[in-house]
Amino acid sequence: MSVTPTRQAGADVLASAEAAVARTAAPDPAATPTPAPAIRTRNMTKTYGTRNAVDGVSMEIPSGVVAGFVGPNGAGKTTTIRMLLALIHPTTGSVEVLGASSDRPADYLPHVGALIEGPAFYPGLSARRNLEILATLGGFAAARVAPLLAQVGLGGREGDLVKTYSLGMKQRLGIAAALLPQPALLILDEPTNGLDPAGILEIRHLIGQLREQGMTILISSHLLAEVEQIADWIVLLNKGRVVYQGRLDALLARQQSVLVVAASETHDLAVVAAVARRRHYDSEMADGRLRVLAPADFARDLNQEAMEAGVVLTQIYSERTSLEETFFFLTEGTAGIEGGAA
Repeated sequence: MSVTPTRQAGADVLASAEAAVARTAAPDPAATPTPAPAIRTRNMTKTYGTRNAVDGVSMEIPSGVVAGFVGPNGAGKTTTIRMLLALIHPTTGSVEVLGASSDRPADYLPHVGALIEGPAFYPGLSARRNLEILATLGGFAAARVAPLLAQVGLGGREGDLVKTYSLGMKQRLGIAAALLPQPALLILDEPTNGLDPAGILEIRHLIGQLREQGMTILISSHLLAEVEQIADWIVLLNKGRVVYQGRLDALLARQQSVLVVAASETHDLAVVAAVARRRHYDSEMADGRLRVLAPADFARDLNQEAMEAGVVLTQIYSERTSLEETFFFLTEGTAGIEGGAA
């Protein structure tokens, strides 16, 4: 027996079919893959004789961030960068850059730009001619030279001989050279080293422009205060080991704030220190002021209890812990913290 479907039944079938197609076509947000890290290392070690220049470094740097790679001189930063660029090979462990193993550097190096230990150019040639030579050697389009020179702020000076350039101009020219391959990852080793404040500001502004273009940038530096101005991700290295990696703001937020206190008579600050100590807050004297390791909301109670003890405070304010102070806390006070909040 045949059954003739009603109009409503047909509409229901059509609606069900359309819903099934929609479910198939629409992406599941939960199933969207997370972008691979721009850099990933696992237990990376580099040994020279009996000394580990890099000692079991495991780190991940997400794509699209400006990552500060910081630590004192001799911490292993440049050795690590050389391994990332396959200039040297790790003694043990693994390295991945842009999803490819450092065992196959040809798979990722064409997509990486790098400025390591200062740029080297022909001093008797112009900036434009230097970049044209590098473009020819690298197989890059010569048409990229002029826009890159303009982007790094050398427009109008591209015809000048490099030997007439200041250190800051040479650094910017070096960054232009590193940008020739249109890299997905840009690695800069001490890009502001030796620059005056104006030169540092120029490099900082340029890095901000590159960040807005979605480029991943790794900046190695021992100038922690400078990295704090430009980075949103941080890897702290000390004696060849990672002591922290993660978002910079998460690192600074987890550190205790400081109340800076001044009084009309410096010796009165000993009384304030005793008040803070009763409330289980440590303090130290610095430059004629008392620095109390306490949250900002303790300021009111500290001021009131100081007045009750006969001390009038002339100044009290909360100060954010700097990256430099945080670094010293981590390297001197702990064995290391990994996996900061993303």
